[in-house]
Amino acid sequence: MTLLCVPLVARTVEEMVADAAAAAAAGGDLVEIRLDFIQGFRPREHLPLLLRGCPLPALVTYRPSWEGGQYEGDDTTRFEALRLAMELGVDYVDIELKVADKFMSFISGNKPEKCKLIVSSHNYEYTPSCEDLANLVARIQAVGADIVKVATTAKDIVDVSRMFQVMVHCQVPMIGLVMSEKGLMSRVLAPKFGGYLTFGILNAAKTSASGQPTVEELLNIYHIRHIGPDTKVLGLIANPVKQSKSPILHNKCLQSVGYNAVYLPLLGDNLATFLKTYSSPDFSGFSCSLPFKVDAVTCCDEHDPVAKSIGAINTIIRRPDGKLVGYNTDYIGAISAIEDGIGGPGSKDAAISPLAGRLIVVVGAGGAGKAIAYGAKEKGARVVVANRTYEKAVSLASAIGGQALRLADLETFRPEEGMILANATSLGMYPNTGGTPISKKALSFYDMVFDAVYAPKVTRLLREAEDCGVKVVSGVEMFIRQAIGQFEHFTGAPESLMREIAAKYT
Repeated sequence: MTLLCVPLVARTVEEMVADAAAAAAAGGDLVEIRLDFIQGFRPREHLPLLLRGCPLPALVTYRPSWEGGQYEGDDTTRFEALRLAMELGVDYVDIELKVADKFMSFISGNKPEKCKLIVSSHNYEYTPSCEDLANLVARIQAVGADIVKVATTAKDIVDVSRMFQVMVHCQVPMIGLVMSEKGLMSRVLAPKFGGYLTFGILNAAKTSASGQPTVEELLNIYHIRHIGPDTKVLGLIANPVKQSKSPILHNKCLQSVGYNAVYLPLLGDNLATFLKTYSSPDFSGFSCSLPFKVDAVTCCDEHDPVAKSIGAINTIIRRPDGKLVGYNTDYIGAISAIEDGIGGPGSKDAAISPLAGRLIVVVGAGGAGKAIAYGAKEKGARVVVANRTYEKAVSLASAIGGQALRLADLETFRPEEGMILANATSLGMYPNTGGTPISKKALSFYDMVFDAVYAPKVTRLLREAEDCGVKVVSGVEMFIRQAIGQFEHFTGAPESLMREIAAKYT
């Protein structure tokens, strides 16, 4: 079983002792005591206090600045502290590959049988090739490591695949982690690829390396205790992705139905490269969001007819034969939310939609804009597309038989009363929450405003629309409904089941 290790990075011994208790209460398996973070550290005074009452097995690390740590002193002083920790019965000691031979000579090759030696290498710039990583693992093994630790940095999410390849072929216990937000997958999927341990922090203020999730996230969102070699990998490919609530919702639903999969936030740069790199059948399904919904069309081998008509995909399924099939659940999610907001059937099966005959202004001509424009047209609405790049508005409007506007034209566009506005851009999305596609004054032209942005739940656009007395529909409604459709594609579970689960967590 992959162990969950909680790094302790407090500045005082007292706080570190308190954090060790918190780590045990949170569900950690062991703690990493980072001696280099303690101000005024005195080994003979402080180590007994840290180790003798520790509620969990302990790993002691005394990381020098040249390997990304806080310690600025000489090696001899550091080695003496690590040897003392061994004598006091510590379970693990971490020493850097660069000085591992020197440390082994210092302790004369003797260490307590109970204590396991982790020999580590950290690369804060990039992730080497598979061949270079394998050679590095061999060098670490050769110095007498009980456990190999290699930590690299992801410049692209595909870099993580090289670490996975090396981990599954390693013949000794290995900790293989890739730092940065793009490397999160390495931390969550450590149990799938045989990692000896992974790190989870107590909170965002207590991090020891870039990209570390919290213990709470690892245990209660990703459920790493249930991840194993056969676990399927699902996820949201987007950029940015940190703001998404999809992992919370999908993982709750996966757990509730007992489906052996984990859903991850995947910060990508190139969709085609990602799909080509993670081509194993275990990487079985993905949600696509900004900016990849249109790119996804060319990445898929087959397309659902609706997705093909829309020209945008938000769901990709990898079939057992390896073929990628694209779907679009955005249009049902958005249109049903808008219909319910108007006060109508809100169903894809409804014979007459409350959108029929209404004028809807869709702001944005990307993936979400295409889905909403297509869906509205199918429901009998008259569609106007406004976009910053006018040519894209023209292209989408022509495809669905609508009218195109420049974004600036919205300030004076008021051909009739009772219009509906649907924002399908990222304006107003976290972290740039001050954005809005239209002035507050112009919002008074509309009867209802819908915003596809759901983080934050109440965007500036919706807040200002409410100030004008206009009815609003949050993007949360679309988010839940499109996710319900995705979950059915991912798992085969009926929509009604996820709808019931989703209602509990949103």
